[in-house]
Amino acid sequence: MGNELLDLSPVMPVVVLDEVADAVPVARALLAGGIRVIELTLRTPVALAAIERVAAEVPEIVVGAGTVTTPEQAKQAADAGAKFLVTPGCTDRMLEAVVGTGLPFLPGAGTVSEAMRLAEQGLTALKFFPAEPSGGVPFLKAIAGPLPGLRFCPTGGITPETAPAYLALPSVGCVGGSWLTPKDALAAKDFDRVTALAREAAALR
Repeated sequence: MGNELLDLSPVMPVVVLDEVADAVPVARALLAGGIRVIELTLRTPVALAAIERVAAEVPEIVVGAGTVTTPEQAKQAADAGAKFLVTPGCTDRMLEAVVGTGLPFLPGAGTVSEAMRLAEQGLTALKFFPAEPSGGVPFLKAIAGPLPGLRFCPTGGITPETAPAYLALPSVGCVGGSWLTPKDALAAKDFDRVTALAREAAALR
């Protein structure tokens, strides 16, 4: 229930917005660069409104909610029009709430035990977070043997330079990246730069 999310783009943009007005231009800029998915993180007060705007005005992009950490947020994101959910980790209560929305989701795992626990629930598409601090490419290579049925979207500390090494792994469907929407570009309303970064990211493999 999430494998299709891993195939939308080699890079899933992880976007933090401070202004609702930036939501639609950012989504359109990513689309123009060939990126068909956007993860808007619930780290700012405007995130839910931003999801609502993108869902209503840029239906061509698949908008999801990231940093979903409470059952309440899962429901709010679904109500706002999110098409998928991403959690940094996954407790029993969170898993029940996210499943209850009926939306596809990527539950976060940072250890072998967490990955195994989610696999026991029938979940085979996971977010690996925080990727770099948790062992990065060597970690994913090491667990591919004992856990061959799992696919990942590694997120956390990944750059355009390190992304190809992740994407070369058979167990990696896509990577999460915050570099497509730099804070300075958003502050300057430089959406052409976002499109250029998206174009480069869409070509990664």
